[in-house]
Amino acid sequence: MLNIIYGEIEEQNYIFDPDTFFNNTYEDEWITDKLSIKMIKDVDKSEVIGPHLIESPVLGPISQKELSGGVKTLILINNDLNHIFNASACGDNCAKWLLEIGKVKDVTIRLGYFMDFGDGDFEIIVKNTGKLVRNRSELDAEIIDNNLI
Repeated sequence: MLNIIYGEIEEQNYIFDPDTFFNNTYEDEWITDKLSIKMIKDVDKSEVIGPHLIESPVLGPISQKELSGGVKTLILINNDLNHIFNASACGDNCAKWLLEIGKVKDVTIRLGYFMDFGDGDFEIIVKNTGKLVRNRSELDAEIIDNNLI
């Protein structure tokens, strides 16, 4: 289940800067994981050649440290269940992947903006209120009605 905390948080296990945290903690197998390969291809439009080499259509050959902050955050969320990550580093192009991870793992993220999770049905728990929301209208209403952002 995808759990979202909106606004500021003071959890001890909260990582405000996932980009830097990733650069210092990632493991090689995270990069070559099937889901990571799909996320890197979709979000960064890049091909994973190996754990230390990614082929970017814009930058050419890059290391895993040069991936976008959004992809790094997604990889962390998928692989490190001990921390809450600031998913505000992710753009709307990461939303479907957050939902996908939440279908198979119980993850909690922090958001400071209205991420567009699309017009389809989904399940997200807004941790600030404990409410389960099932679509964009319910999510937006929960955020607005409770002044979460």
